[in-house]
Amino acid sequence: MTRDHLLRILSRCAPGLLGAATASAAPLVATVEIPALDVAEYHRPYVAIWIETADKTVIANVGVWYDVDMKNDEGETWLKDLRQWWRKTGRELDLPIDGVSGPTRPVGVHEVSIPEALLAKLSAGGDYALVVEASREVGGREVVRLPFAWAADASIAATAGGQSELGAITLKTR
Repeated sequence: MTRDHLLRILSRCAPGLLGAATASAAPLVATVEIPALDVAEYHRPYVAIWIETADKTVIANVGVWYDVDMKNDEGETWLKDLRQWWRKTGRELDLPIDGVSGPTRPVGVHEVSIPEALLAKLSAGGDYALVVEASREVGGREVVRLPFAWAADASIAATAGGQSELGAITLKTR
């Protein structure tokens, strides 16, 4: 059964249910660009992505990209170089975090879907920020904040840009 077929059946049998499901389904997608750098020694950056309130309280960790393949959890040792994330929430976590932790990413644009379970923690009309922090061995460190106002039924389209370790960061409803 196709999705369109199922939607047609639902619209005939339970139109109110379909409207409620459609209105509440506004998943967020973030994209994070890791730019190509012209440097002698390049290492993929460690990256942390989280959502925080206007008063900078962490609501949810969305992604933590680090060297998960190192022996004896050595990759976790360097997570403290993601200084803001580490101080706010990282040092309290039991890593790896299921569904959040993952390997470092290569140069390019990477999409991160923000699960509805995390979105349930956001209050309608609340002001938040998607924060992306990157740190690279033999390189720099950068933090990009992307403010947004949350409304489950509203469209979001926000963009910010990094200067060195990060490129364009976008947040949009799907």
